[in-house]
Amino acid sequence: MKILISGGSGLIGNSLIQSFIQDEDQITLISRSPDDLRPELNPIPWDLDRISQEMESTDAVINLAGASIAGSSPLSMRWTPKRKSLIRSSRVKAGKILSQAIRNSTHKPEVLIQASAIGIYGNHESQPADESTSFGVDFLAGVCQDWEESTAEVEELGVRRVITRLGFVLSSAGGLLPLLSLPFKLYLGGPLGKGQQPMSWIHIDDVVQAYRHFIKHPNTQGVYNLTSPSPVNNITFATALGKIINRPNWLAVPAIAVKFALGEASTLALEGREVLPKQLLESGYEFQFNQIESALIDLFHN
Repeated sequence: MKILISGGSGLIGNSLIQSFIQDEDQITLISRSPDDLRPELNPIPWDLDRISQEMESTDAVINLAGASIAGSSPLSMRWTPKRKSLIRSSRVKAGKILSQAIRNSTHKPEVLIQASAIGIYGNHESQPADESTSFGVDFLAGVCQDWEESTAEVEELGVRRVITRLGFVLSSAGGLLPLLSLPFKLYLGGPLGKGQQPMSWIHIDDVVQAYRHFIKHPNTQGVYNLTSPSPVNNITFATALGKIINRPNWLAVPAIAVKFALGEASTLALEGREVLPKQLLESGYEFQFNQIESALIDLFHN
């Protein structure tokens, strides 16, 4: 199978690529710096003609492209007006280029998997969300709506489209988990703010296997939340993390300190929503990790 991936240099993209290569699938990676990547990834630039040409022999497209919402470090997490613009425009532009490339090609891929995030539901309701829940009205909700809309037209071209609304991805290789675990390793760990905010999480292995599930099963289409069936609050997460890495969980970080450091982006740490993977479970997917303890044990001790 030939799989075209945009945004493949991030946490999820790297994990997917490793899995596909193990199965000897053929990868083409769209990159802003193709000359810096391994030749076996068949890297190509963000050039419409080149992508359209590649689309002629592509079976599946995975669109992960977009500037990191959380930033590459705590120093770059603040949502300045410039950064907000980049977060939104990088997603919309990538999706529209891919959509146009599919329109230009004679051969259409069988499926396009479009990344999104559970931030689309907003954080200000107490009821758990599933795929039928209405959208929020904050910055992240708007970004996610534009992100999803950027590839909507491929459905009119006969391409099966799957939208994956990702929760908090747990991985030892990157993302927020290494940052959140650092205070614990320094014996300064504890909940953030009051610790009651929900954390709708998913193990990176389940992300990879869910994407493979969508490619493999032609009856999957539409919106799927990629979150564990067992969301936890921040206190439960901190307690489990401290126990599993054998560190105390005692020093709560005041919400005012997080807001001072991160500004509006503090919503990523201090707010949340219980989000359930109703559609994914109904599609027949079986989670490898559906409890926070087993997920953290795997990540820190295997």
